[in-house]
Amino acid sequence: MSEHISAELRREVAERAQRCCEYCRTQERFSCDPLTIDHIIPRAAGGPTQSDNLALSCFGCNQHKARLVTATDPVTTEQVELFHPRRQQWDGHFTWNNDFTTILGVSPTGRATIVALDLNREGLVNLRRVLYSIREHPPGPG
Repeated sequence: MSEHISAELRREVAERAQRCCEYCRTQERFSCDPLTIDHIIPRAAGGPTQSDNLALSCFGCNQHKARLVTATDPVTTEQVELFHPRRQQWDGHFTWNNDFTTILGVSPTGRATIVALDLNREGLVNLRRVLYSIREHPPGPG
């Protein structure tokens, strides 16, 4: 398949993700930047431009992920695969803290992804705090 992502494919990816970043769960309607399309397996690593290799991603997560497919689990120090939104369920690897401002890793993949993509960046935590106070966060299941 070509490297071009058509408007139709972008729409499909966004709708499948319920218009939330598939990594940090930022809602498109509250994001400072437009959400982007991430190649889960990067093109540089042979990842195809097709629906099952694409994820909706906020700009920050996409930039942190870049070409990464693995990262170090901070607990075990082992190299593990990053979260793969097409093959794995978000709540199998992540959960929220009590006030829904911080994402917690519940698996080696979750912990490594949190660190590698910096899923608890200061701006995201602040946004989550404000949105939670007006009952707009967390978003529905991913």
